[in-house]
Amino acid sequence: MNSVGIAGIVFSSAFGGAIVGMLLQRLLPESHLRPESREVIKLGTGLIATMAALVLGLLVGAAKSSFDAERAGYQQLTLDVVLLDRTLAHYGPEAVQAREQLRQTVTVMVNSLWPEEGSKSSGLEDERITTTGGALYDAVRALSPQNDSQRWLQGQATQELADLAKNRWQLAQRNDGSLPIPFLAVLAFWLFVLFTSFGLFSPQNITVVAVLFICALSVAGAVFLIVDLDQPFDGLVRISSIPLRDALAGLGK
Repeated sequence: MNSVGIAGIVFSSAFGGAIVGMLLQRLLPESHLRPESREVIKLGTGLIATMAALVLGLLVGAAKSSFDAERAGYQQLTLDVVLLDRTLAHYGPEAVQAREQLRQTVTVMVNSLWPEEGSKSSGLEDERITTTGGALYDAVRALSPQNDSQRWLQGQATQELADLAKNRWQLAQRNDGSLPIPFLAVLAFWLFVLFTSFGLFSPQNITVVAVLFICALSVAGAVFLIVDLDQPFDGLVRISSIPLRDALAGLGK
């Protein structure tokens, strides 16, 4: 989802509704805008405003929870990488090839998740990560332990590698996003109806138009943040690459 595009749609729905309401104010007969009619319309739009606020709250909570879970998952991924490298380091010089393969795998991860400027993240499901990860597994399994200590370390490295692979695929599945599009579509419709009611009963002057414009922009900004949080590698609010890059710099040392 394009966060700017969706925010633009929400803004157009809200502010466009306000303009439509102002136009209806001129076109509707005076009998349709009597105090009794105003009370009914206010009650209906109050209900819509409550529902819109609840949906916005749900979406904010879902997006924030998803972003926090992604960030925690990548912190765990970084920890898995460091632990695996340390285990292989304790194994001895025989694990040099496996440690180099680990470095190559992490390098591919970093390049896939945080590509060059202007490129879209291919995520952890990138086939190149699967290929280098398979080579890493083969390198660990190819070790020939010479004593009980090395046998234990090989088993430990295999377990850590399995944990790393499991964490990778769990994170890859989360990259599909958690925001339901129907929620956003219904929210945009509710905002259109709500702002139409604002325009219907508001004085038609530049101050009111400016206030409605700012309100519509604020709601669109909230939706922008919600959608942006749901895209942890392609939006303005991103998961930092520094921890994994720092871990990469220390691999093999």
